Amino acid sequence: MRRFPLPVRLLLVNQFGVNTGFYLLIPYLATHLGDVGLSAAAIGVVLGVRTFSQQGLFLLGGSASDRLGPRRVIIAGCALRTVGFGLFAIGETMTVLLAASVLSGLAGALFNPAVRAYIAEESEDRAGAFALFNVYAQAGALVGPLLGSLLLLWDFRVSALVAAGIFAVLTVAQALVLPARKAAPHESTVLDDWRESLADKRFLAFTVALTGMFVLQNQLYLVLPLEVERLTGSARAVAAVFLVSTVATLVLQVRVTRWFGRMPRGRAIAVGMAVMGAGFTATALSHVWAGGLAGPLVAAFFLSLGVMIAHPFVYELIPAFGRAGLSGTYFGVFYLVSGLAATAGNALVGWVFGVSGAAASLVCVAVGLGCAAAVVWLHRRGVLTPTREAAR
Repeated sequence: MRRFPLPVRLLLVNQFGVNTGFYLLIPYLATHLGDVGLSAAAIGVVLGVRTFSQQGLFLLGGSASDRLGPRRVIIAGCALRTVGFGLFAIGETMTVLLAASVLSGLAGALFNPAVRAYIAEESEDRAGAFALFNVYAQAGALVGPLLGSLLLLWDFRVSALVAAGIFAVLTVAQALVLPARKAAPHESTVLDDWRESLADKRFLAFTVALTGMFVLQNQLYLVLPLEVERLTGSARAVAAVFLVSTVATLVLQVRVTRWFGRMPRGRAIAVGMAVMGAGFTATALSHVWAGGLAGPLVAAFFLSLGVMIAHPFVYELIPAFGRAGLSGTYFGVFYLVSGLAATAGNALVGWVFGVSGAAASLVCVAVGLGCAAAVVWLHRRGVLTPTREAAR
């Protein structure tokens, strides 16, 4: 971390805090909503509003980062999440809970593209910075649920207040440490920026080719838990899948990025996508050969390894497609398209799993290998050659 300037180091630690605060609350939210008397349909509405508010507004958050500067947007996002999670602690009516969901989702739509745009602009070694970013994110995703389960021994409201407190501390830290910089002047309108990014055929081809990365990542929460429950008859063993994924990332991420950093970016990303997909052959084979939890655990490891290979280089290339001053917008478009694809992909894989678990795993293999082939094709056509320097 000493290689990076102080603002980047803060944002890396910030991501640990963001994921810790998020995961100590959100996994237990549905149960709390049921406890306060909401019906299953109402719970679905509250959770859906939070997801839509985040996924649907990524483009807005990215544009705000470009126009106002990422520092202001990061601070605003963390402050909004402080308020949103605080409302979850005190709210029991549908109106308050919906307001909490909207604010929490909008917060993520603001600071997610802005944080990545800030790191991309401030780091000499973008891939290395995003590798560490992934390490801190995974560490927070591990600590959050553990802390949340402990706080639930008291009350869900305690968890919500602690989560809100974490975001409040992050808000103050960013206000004190992140340097204030003027955003680049813009002669175009926001709509012009959106049209420019959406008309960038090279970038859109790259984005579409990488949608499979998010589809496969989401199987950590769909196919793999379902396979574990099928094999063991208990949902408790699912923790082993998350443990393998997190420990692998914490131990290997930086080394993997250094190793694959020697490759052309397109080739490294394609290898990562292929590894992510190929890992699901283990769960497909588990329907034929008895191997206990070996299938899901092997799949979880290779899924994590593939993400470790591809993820930093994907984030390194995104801001390199557009002109200077549009990094946030490009991250916003990437997240918006990927979120929609992940939602559709989850629905498809879930439907196939209902017919055949082995077939769902084979669909995941096909997604990974298909996206890898698409990235190789784009690489050979020179589409992944950045228009401005990707690694300075």
